[in-house]
Amino acid sequence: MTASPDPPAPAEYIAALDATWPPEAVRRIGPFALREGAEGGGGRVTAATAEAPADEGALDAAEAALRAAGRRPVFRLRSGACPWDGALDDLLAARGYARHDPTILLAAPVGHLRSEEPAGLRYFPLWPPLAIQRRIWADHGIGDARQAVMARVTGPKTALLARISDRPAGVAFVACHGRIAMLHAMQVAPALQRKGAARNLMQGAADWAAGEGAAWLALAVTEQNAAARGLYEGLGMTEVTAYHYRVAPEV
Repeated sequence: MTASPDPPAPAEYIAALDATWPPEAVRRIGPFALREGAEGGGGRVTAATAEAPADEGALDAAEAALRAAGRRPVFRLRSGACPWDGALDDLLAARGYARHDPTILLAAPVGHLRSEEPAGLRYFPLWPPLAIQRRIWADHGIGDARQAVMARVTGPKTALLARISDRPAGVAFVACHGRIAMLHAMQVAPALQRKGAARNLMQGAADWAAGEGAAWLALAVTEQNAAARGLYEGLGMTEVTAYHYRVAPEV
């Protein structure tokens, strides 16, 4: 097995996550970055984050700006990656914000995920995605808004297509930021699950990332998704950082 490269810091993983799943725009109110994304693009492109320590007054201003835009305030807290997020988490909890979607980031060196077996016809990196890839994503709830997020990425990116028994079986989106390749939106057709498509996609992501010069492959998965975590951890991926959301109470 190849030696592991020096691991990125948690903040480096968060930066790669944000760069490879970007919002339409970012508006800054005091220390807060207010993300704007089309409806349906997911929490990562709409949740606000603190880029510096925030006090009660700064939080008041951010909440007011979000509500003025017709949005329910949602904040993303990045455990271990931003030292001021702990205090902000406490402020939000005191205001009745509910904790939502705790998520972990898993990562492994690219070299550890690659296979010595030739790829053959098991997966293909393509950009732009084919109609069948778009259809598989749409069938799994990854519709136009989330696919538009992929199109906005400005760095190296690809859409992977896995095949099983000469049939389209699964898809994933991979993009690079610095030395990290981040995998998003991996989905396998229900009729072809548990036949190796997910592992093929992971290998395909690692092979493509290596070709782009990335040293690490990472992804985000919710804490409660035990099946996906089992797959990724079985491939040698380990937790490197985490985040969760705080959602404002209804008014």
